[in-house]
Amino acid sequence: MEASLLIRMVVTDLDDTLLSDAKTISRRNLAALEACRDKGIKVLYATGRGASAKKLAPDEHFDACISMNGAIARIADRVVYSRLVPYLLARPLLIASTTKGLRTASQAEGVHFSNFDINEAWPGIGPHRLVDFRTHDKDAEKLYMLVSTPDDIAFIESHLPPELYLTVSRDGLAQVMHKEATKAQAVAALATLWGIEPSEIVAFGDDRNDLDLLSYAGIGVAMANAVDAVKEAADQITATNEEDGVAVWLEEHVLTTTP
Repeated sequence: MEASLLIRMVVTDLDDTLLSDAKTISRRNLAALEACRDKGIKVLYATGRGASAKKLAPDEHFDACISMNGAIARIADRVVYSRLVPYLLARPLLIASTTKGLRTASQAEGVHFSNFDINEAWPGIGPHRLVDFRTHDKDAEKLYMLVSTPDDIAFIESHLPPELYLTVSRDGLAQVMHKEATKAQAVAALATLWGIEPSEIVAFGDDRNDLDLLSYAGIGVAMANAVDAVKEAADQITATNEEDGVAVWLEEHVLTTTP
């Protein structure tokens, strides 16, 4: 059976997957996604980013957008899936992380509430406020800490409530989420809404926070620049993000086939 008969949804990570190293979507990638939508295939992204994703991947190119590793899924401005971290649950971890000396933040309502100037790490990433986590009272889409040693990671794990989970990306960003805030669960909510089976989904990713997504999708595709764990878990491997790997796979398996 031709792949075009199977694929009804395309899900892609952004950084180091759909986006180039310069944080742009190439013309080739964009054309491939638009061609998929012309065929009636739903196209969406699933990213660890928050509000900054909109600037890099405008809504008009996607049928839905998943941010904060699955904490929020929306169609245009309508939220269709949401799993936040209650501030009372987050507060002890945020305080402990600060006491440990880790650069720490709670991302909520489009603002980075932090114990450090986030522009030092990510210039221009978005609004931020320095806060005392002892009085911070915002439910968060995501908590994050900058880690540099295995001891930092072990410390966070030792203070992690059972309702939350930790994922650490290759750039030393430790992200703490609600256990039901995953890319796979957010995609599943959208798939159910649209009547799409997991076997009809292809997903692209490169880092550890994409593992559950690639496992859930009928076809999980790792970028050639992906970390080893993602390559090992994927069904297939495509070219790097700098080589338009998303478009390369779609052109070969979806856009050049005849129903």
